[in-house]
Amino acid sequence: MAAFVGALKLLICLLLWFSTLFCIQGAREFYEFQYPFIKRASSFSSSSFSSSNTDEVSYDYIIVGGGSAGCPLAATLSRNFSVLVLERGGVPFSNANVSFLGNFHIALADTSPSSASQPFVSTDGVINARARVLGGGTCINAGFYTRANSDFIKRVGWDARLVNESYPWVEKQIVHQPKLAQWQDAFKDGLLDVGVSPFNGFTYDHIYGTKVGGTIFDRFGRRHTAAELLASANPKMLTVLVHATVQKVLFEQTGKRPRAMGVMFKDENGNQHEAFLTNNRRSEVILSCGAIGTPQLLMLSGVGPKAELERLNISMVLHNEFVGKGMADNPMNSVFVPMTRPVEQSLIQTVGITKMGVYIEASSGFGQSQDSIRCHHGILSAEIGQLSTLPPKQRTKEAIEAFIKGKKDLPHEAFKGGFILEKIAMPLSTGHLNLVNTNVDDNPSVTFNYFGHPRDLRRCVNGIRMAAKVIQSEKFTNFTKCDKPTVEKLLNMSVKANINLIPKHTNDTKSLEQFCKDTVITIWHYHGGCHVGKVVNHDHKVLGTRRLRIVDGSTFSESPGTNPQGTVLMMGR
Repeated sequence: MAAFVGALKLLICLLLWFSTLFCIQGAREFYEFQYPFIKRASSFSSSSFSSSNTDEVSYDYIIVGGGSAGCPLAATLSRNFSVLVLERGGVPFSNANVSFLGNFHIALADTSPSSASQPFVSTDGVINARARVLGGGTCINAGFYTRANSDFIKRVGWDARLVNESYPWVEKQIVHQPKLAQWQDAFKDGLLDVGVSPFNGFTYDHIYGTKVGGTIFDRFGRRHTAAELLASANPKMLTVLVHATVQKVLFEQTGKRPRAMGVMFKDENGNQHEAFLTNNRRSEVILSCGAIGTPQLLMLSGVGPKAELERLNISMVLHNEFVGKGMADNPMNSVFVPMTRPVEQSLIQTVGITKMGVYIEASSGFGQSQDSIRCHHGILSAEIGQLSTLPPKQRTKEAIEAFIKGKKDLPHEAFKGGFILEKIAMPLSTGHLNLVNTNVDDNPSVTFNYFGHPRDLRRCVNGIRMAAKVIQSEKFTNFTKCDKPTVEKLLNMSVKANINLIPKHTNDTKSLEQFCKDTVITIWHYHGGCHVGKVVNHDHKVLGTRRLRIVDGSTFSESPGTNPQGTVLMMGR
């Protein structure tokens, strides 16, 4: 009897231990995922999708990519329909690199496989980044929020009433008025000093002059991402799978036009799954993978240029020569401003919207520290691994060594200041995207052809001159407490601080044109690859197919506003 009681006690203890462990694990996952409808991809039961199963689980909408467009899109559709979101990355909620403004540059410099940021290098030699996390670009960007101007809305043919209802839906949930940093306030005065007027105060609207825009960072410096918009979803109608990498769209090809049936994806353990649409005529697969991921996935699914598909032995579903064409990135150049004292960290808050086709912005305080990597605005270091990506034509061994040495030689004091940034609005230069292989995890080859059109180069020169005038203005020099620097001195410091893999020229500080070409970087506003009228129609349905739509920046022929995230979020809504 005593032995039986002892065994019973042991059994009870084991049950309590397992119960406690299960509760702890459940609590940990709830804290990590925040919402009950977010789950790991491995929790998906692929057996539910056998064609012989009459109780097959299916969805009215399958959204590929839970980013800036995908999250508001899912929240909206789930009010009336069953929705499955498949996101290749993890969740942002417990990621300190994502959550806090002070870690902005660290998140972009993290090139580990689980990072929220996936680096790539265009064949132009410019280091760039793609989001790889629920919430997409809102998790790794500089946070600035603005609306598109009314002309953009007219050009793309959107319903102005619906647009004006959708922006506030986003703004009420995740957008804030910034507490203006001293650097940004001095920059504002400098812009007005050189004639970028009038001052339009705090506004979301895109209007000429100087303004303070919105931000997705709150007053405590905490980031609010598109993933938080999922709080507006109907939790009973929404399933979000993270670490779910979609490999291709599945098509039925018995009719006149290929018909999307579902998708094939792999989970975090590498196991394959298939998810299917309902037979509802309204059901759709919606691609929201961004300007890099969407054209890449289309081609991997057999929709794209015939020659491109045949080169990699991809079975052709539909020939469309325009998939991956018209890729554009707004070129940005920065002018470094030294300081004799440290300045607080600030990202984009104030912006100058000029009538000469350039935007002037500013950042400060993101330099070398004990817990960071030497970089600014996400321009990554050659030392930390992105050189394993597709090498651009310019990246010789000598160029890499010189690049690393130049970064190591930069003095610590040089990063006490900040940068004045000029970005080209609506660049005319375009490039293309091509597959490197059939592995969706690998970056495709991307060419943006920066300054390929002479008008873009002329506008850059004008922008650099404007940035220099701001730095030399009385209001700004009163703040920096530095002697009024010459343009040549500013450019010389900027060339040394610049981080890309383009070889530098001896006349960089003499020729503004050469300076623009050699120091071009990105502010991640790349777009195109699936243009309206060429890959999708005006309702964003993929031409020549049924039940397949694209909702993201790959459909844009220009980047809306000074910064596009607000319009992409609104677009999803």
